[in-house]
Amino acid sequence: MQNYEIIYEDITEEPKYEEIVDKVFTKCFEEEQLQNTKLYITVTFTNPQNIQKINQEYRNVDKPTDVLSFPMFERQEIEENIKGKRLQHEDVLGDIVISIPKVEEQAKEYGHSFERELSYMLVHGFYHLMGYDHMEEEDKKEMRAKEEKILGTLNISR
Repeated sequence: MQNYEIIYEDITEEPKYEEIVDKVFTKCFEEEQLQNTKLYITVTFTNPQNIQKINQEYRNVDKPTDVLSFPMFERQEIEENIKGKRLQHEDVLGDIVISIPKVEEQAKEYGHSFERELSYMLVHGFYHLMGYDHMEEEDKKEMRAKEEKILGTLNISR
C-alpha cells in the first residue's frame, strides 16, 4: 500500500521527486513499524511564494521556508495507537509542504546533492509528524539520531 499522496502546487511534476519520496517514506514506515497501518502522508511540493503564505497563515511567520509539517496526532497518541494496534482505519498522519526551489538552493549551499537535501526534508518532516521536535537540545539529539539513521540506511550522505 502506498503510504503517501503527492500534490504539485505551482511547480512542474517530476518523477525523480516521487522516487525519492517512495524510497524515504518506505524506510521511515519500516523503521517506525508503521508499514502494516493504513496511515498516509500528504506531501505538497510548491514554490517559495506559496510556502510563505502557508507559513504566514499557520505560524504567523511572514517569510518563505524550506519545509513545513502539520501533524494530526500527538506523539503519545501515535505510540499508544501503534502499540495497541488501533490504527486499522485509513487515516492521515499529517501533511508536509516542501519548497522545491529552496531544496535546490540549500543543496548547492551545503554542497550536496538535491536527492540528499530532499530526502532530509522528507525525513525531517516525517519525524515532526511522528511527534518529534528539536526545540530542546535533548529532543533535537533524539530527532537527529532518527533522521541520520534513515539517511544512513539509505546510503544518502552529505
